[in-house]
Amino acid sequence: MKLGATTRGARILALSILVALAGTRAQTQSEYERAFPRSKAAIEKTLKSMTGNLAGRLPVLDGFAKPGEHPLDQYRRGYYQATVEVTAAASGGSVVHVTTKVTAWYADPSGFHSGYQLLTSNGRLEADLLDQLGEQLASVAPPTKNPVEAVPVPSASNATAAKPVAAPAAAAPVKPAAEPTVSAPSPQFPDTDQTFTSSLTHGIASAPSAKQQTPEQAAAEKSQNALEAEADSLEKLLKAVAHPNNLVAVKKSGTPIVSTPSLTAKPEFLASLHDEFELLDFNADWVHVRISGLSRGWIWRNSVEMPEGIPATQQRPAQPMTPAADLFHVSREEAAPFPGDWEPLRGKQVKIISVQKIDEAAKDAGPKDRLEYAKFLLEKNYGEISQKPQELQGVVVIFDSADGGMIAATAATLQQWKAGTLSDAALWHKCFFDPPETFDSAAASGSK
Repeated sequence: MKLGATTRGARILALSILVALAGTRAQTQSEYERAFPRSKAAIEKTLKSMTGNLAGRLPVLDGFAKPGEHPLDQYRRGYYQATVEVTAAASGGSVVHVTTKVTAWYADPSGFHSGYQLLTSNGRLEADLLDQLGEQLASVAPPTKNPVEAVPVPSASNATAAKPVAAPAAAAPVKPAAEPTVSAPSPQFPDTDQTFTSSLTHGIASAPSAKQQTPEQAAAEKSQNALEAEADSLEKLLKAVAHPNNLVAVKKSGTPIVSTPSLTAKPEFLASLHDEFELLDFNADWVHVRISGLSRGWIWRNSVEMPEGIPATQQRPAQPMTPAADLFHVSREEAAPFPGDWEPLRGKQVKIISVQKIDEAAKDAGPKDRLEYAKFLLEKNYGEISQKPQELQGVVVIFDSADGGMIAATAATLQQWKAGTLSDAALWHKCFFDPPETFDSAAASGSK
C-alpha cells in the first residue's frame, strides 16, 4: 500500500510539472501570436501591403534583443527579418504567428572573434508588427453577410419545435448582425530613454478619406498621426544623441576596404551601402578607419561621406591642380590583342588608346592626374565597346612618356561601373596597372 501511494504521488507530481510547462509554453507563444476575426485570405492580402515592415535595420539593439553571451553595446549594424504564418481558426477567424530573426555584427575587443551573430528577439518587434496588422484590418470594413443567409435555420436537433412560428411583418425586415470586430491596441512607443524601429512605425497604410470615415476611424487616425509625429521627434532625438560625429558612411555597396592605402592592394572585404566606420585619420586620397577592435583598414576617400565639417575632397593650399584634360591628349587609337600578361585579357582583342603629354617639357604628371584622365577615357569609350561585345573585350590606356604606364579594364568591369554597382575605388581595384607605382599616389610618395 505504501509503494502504491508513492507511485501515485510521483504521477501527480509529474502531471503537475507537465501542466506547468504547457502553461509556460502557451504564455510564451501568446507573445508572438494573435487571433483576428478575419479570413486567412484577407489577412494574407493585408500582409502583402506590409512587406516593407518585415525586415530592416535596427538603429540600436537595446530594447529589441535580449542580452546574450556578450553585452548589446558590443554589437553593430543590427538587422531584423520577420516571418509571418497565418492559420485558419475553427471559429472562422485566423491566428497570426510571428517569428523574428535578429542579426548583428559583434565587434570583439580583441579582434579575433568578430563577425555576424544571431540574437534573440525580446518580442518587441513581433508585438509592433501584430499591432500594425490589427490597425490595418480595423481600417478596412469587413464584408457584409447576405441578409438571406443571416436568417437562422432550425437544425434537425430542434425537432421538438414542431409548431409553426409566425413570420415577422414585412415592414420590419430582419437586419443581419454585423460581424464583430476586434479593436487592435495602438502601437506603444517607448520613452525618450529607449529606442524604437522607425521602419515599423512609418509603414502603416493611410486611412480612408474623411468623407468615408466613421467617428471612430477619424479618432483613430488622429491618434495615429500624433504617434507618428512623436516617432519622428524621437528618431531625431535618437540620431542627435546616439550618433557619433566621427563616423564615415560608405556611399555604394561593393566598396573595397584594403589593408594599405594603395589602389593595387588586395581588398580585405567589400563594404555595403551606408556601412559606418570610425574615422582615425585621412589624407588627400585615403581614409583610415577602425573596422572592429584592433582591426584597421583604408577606404578611397571619394567612396565615403565624411563627417560634418570635413570636406569630401582635400582642399590643397597650394596652386590649384591643372585639369587632366589640359595635360594629355590622345595620339592614337587601334584595336589589337592585349599587350600584356593579365589573365582576364590575355590574348583577347581590346581597344588600345595611346596618350601623350601636351607639353613634354612640363613637370611630370602625378598619379592623380593620370587616374583622372584614364577615368575620362574609360567612360568615353565604354559606349563603343558595349556595342561590339564580340570584337572588343576591354579598354587599354597607355601613357606614352618616360613616367607613363598602362591601365587596362575589362568590358564586364566597365559595365558594372557604369551601372552603379561599382564605386570608383572598386573600379581601380579591378583594373590592371603596369607598373603599379606609376598610378599609386601612396607608392609614389614612399608610404607604401
